Amino acid sequence: MFTGLIGELGKVVDIERGIESAIFTIQAPELISQIKPGDSVSLNGVCLTATSIKDKAFCADVMVQTLKLTSLAGIEIGSPVNLELAAQLDARMGGHIVQGHVDGVATVVGLVPGEKWARFDITIPQELGRYIVNQGSIALDGISLTVGEINDDNNQVTVWLIPETLERTNLSTKKAGDIINVEVDVLAKYVERLISKGVKN
Repeated sequence: MFTGLIGELGKVVDIERGIESAIFTIQAPELISQIKPGDSVSLNGVCLTATSIKDKAFCADVMVQTLKLTSLAGIEIGSPVNLELAAQLDARMGGHIVQGHVDGVATVVGLVPGEKWARFDITIPQELGRYIVNQGSIALDGISLTVGEINDDNNQVTVWLIPETLERTNLSTKKAGDIINVEVDVLAKYVERLISKGVKN
């Protein structure tokens, strides 16, 4: 489990692509001392397992299904990636509950800078719209954000980014047409499941 508070902006330094998987090597000089083989690491919102450590980088296997369903298929050597270690229950937990299980991918509409914030607009898959509410939580590329506006007519969601978020994550590099990972609030999915099954005494 994660919280959506990014610990480091890492960089992909090597990719080995196979028929059914890929091996990513990610440089993470700030977090590497806390990572050991077997640990879960969120990479752009996708929960991966560190398989080995190389100097200031770690390796992770990415299965073909993950590449098909997330934006990781478009990752290249040199790409900046948002990294977060698994949450610890003995510390403050900001953000919201993020599982690292991507629900779909969104398309960036645009990033509009402001004096103290930036407006970030995305187009989401229509089937995810029912899980998103104004002032609710959403994870974009693993970042815990608050929904600012929703336009159901064109499946568009707006979030507002503070300078800290732009500085510490890869969202500042996104441009119109880019693909990012979306994870909706898991609580909404549980509620939907309970309602659809009905309440039994």
